[in-house]
This record gives sequence, structure tokens and C-alpha cells, in this order.
Amino acid sequence: MKDKTIALLESRFAEHLADMVRKQGGVPISAPALAEVPEVDLPRIRALVEELARHPARLFVFQTGVGTRALFDATDNLGVTPALQHLLQRSLVAVRGPKPTAVLRGRQVRIDFSAAEPYTTRQLLDAVAALEIGGERVVVQRYGDSNVELEEALEQRGATVIEVPTYRWALPRDVTPLVNLIDRLGAVDVDAVVFTSASQVQNLFAVAQTEGRTAELKDGLRRTLVASIGPVCSRALEHYGVRPGLEANPPKLGPLVRALSQALGGETRPEA
Repeated sequence: MKDKTIALLESRFAEHLADMVRKQGGVPISAPALAEVPEVDLPRIRALVEELARHPARLFVFQTGVGTRALFDATDNLGVTPALQHLLQRSLVAVRGPKPTAVLRGRQVRIDFSAAEPYTTRQLLDAVAALEIGGERVVVQRYGDSNVELEEALEQRGATVIEVPTYRWALPRDVTPLVNLIDRLGAVDVDAVVFTSASQVQNLFAVAQTEGRTAELKDGLRRTLVASIGPVCSRALEHYGVRPGLEANPPKLGPLVRALSQALGGETRPEA
């Protein structure tokens, strides 16, 4: 991707992703589409811990390291972490990937089910497929958005899902970089746009709608290479009438950047 202009909507790992693009010869431009906003309701968490002591959950599901850490920070502040740890000992614990695993191990929490690579919702559901949860409570640590696919699948198996929010995704306070990206897409001044979450897609189109430029954004994306991190992100793009030019497999940053480099006609260089 030598000297190709690559637009990145990533926020949390923006600089890491930009470095990966640079190592492949690309020129990254950053247009962060998400802001991470804490959403920890301390009274609600206290009430949940007390309620679960009376009516335990069959399963706890932890999806992200950030959210898992935020939950324990909240129980630390409330002085109820020992009570939470006791609840986890009495229940089964499932994790989506290595980041929540690391946080839980640091808290001496036993892990019963782990999603296989590439750590998507599908692998998480596969990990707990044999577990009987009909009529049982399942506590789900929510990340930026509700995981509708996960919660619907659990409810279809007869579980009562209790969602625990710890943070949510919002628009950045300054959306100027997103507006500038729409400008550059209209001027055919971008070679590729990289989406690493469905929320980025939704927020970019929310800005375009506010600006009265939705049709312009769609046209601009259709004229450039759109790279998607995985199936959930791709479905969000297709919802807005945009077909991704490539989708990472597995859905990780490394495979995404390598596929992008190959699609733009360049040899993939070692990441190290």
C-alpha cells in the first residue's frame, strides 16, 4: 500500500493501527468515530450483588478487559468485591477473550469457559453450548453496545439475561475529523477506509445525517476500498448500502492490515 492514503476510524488503538499501516507503506489519516464514556451505576451494581446473593446466577459472561476491570473497580469502591468474588465462585464463568481472562485471573477468579480464536460472539456461544441455562439467570458484562446476538441467543435457550453496563460508545466531542473524512471521500482523496467496529459505521453515518450528507457519504464509500474487521462490522456497512471490499479473516487487526495491503497491490511486509 505504498503511499496510499488510509482512513482509520479506530479510537482506542488508533496509534497502534496507524503504525501497522505505516509499516506497510501506507499513509494513515485518523478520524476517530468513538468516544468511550463510563457508564457505571454504583447503586445498581450494589443492588445487583445483593440480589444475586439471594438468587444466584448460573453463568457470568465477561466480554472485554476494559469492562471487566471497570466492574471490579466499581465493586472496590462499594466495598463489595469479596461478595462478587463469592458469587463468581458459586456460578460458572465464561470469557470472550484474553483481555477479560487476564483481569479475572488477576482477581483470582476461576474461568470455566473460554471462547476460541478469533474470540467472536459465535465462539463464545459455542463454548457454552452444552450448558443447560433454561430458566436460569445469566449475567452479561456489557461493552460499548449491547451484544444483541449474544443476548438473543441466550434468551432463546430459556435464560434470563441480566446486563451490567460498564461503559458505552458515544460520538467524540469533536466530529470535525469525521466531517473532513466525508469531504475527502467526496473528493476521491482517500484510497481506503478501515472500519474496526459496527459502532464506527453507525456514528459516521450519524454525523453524515446531521450534516445532510448521507447520500454523499455513501457515494464516497462506494468509490473507495472499504475494509471491515469482521462479519458484524460488515453487516452494519451493508445496512447502510455499503458493500465492504474486504473482510478480515480472522477478525483481527493484523489480518485486516495484511489483507488491505494485498488488496492495494502491495507486498505485505513483516510487522516486526
